[in-house]
Amino acid sequence: MGIGTSVFLLALGGILAFGVSDHISGVDLTVVGYVLMGAGAIGLAVVLALAGQRNRTTRTTVHERRDIRDDL
Repeated sequence: MGIGTSVFLLALGGILAFGVSDHISGVDLTVVGYVLMGAGAIGLAVVLALAGQRNRTTRTTVHERRDIRDDL
């Protein structure tokens, strides 16, 4: 799940939780909205944590140097 998907889930959940007042039998849209917002928030936290971890990786560069001597 990427940042875009997480933000989409947050927005869709917010619309369902706070903006929709319709009633569907057997489905509470407010709860569905909260669940989607929770999934979006968890997804966003995971994506940002992994992106931060990717930036902290260290790279080791090895430079090999050979000196050629003409001592003959």
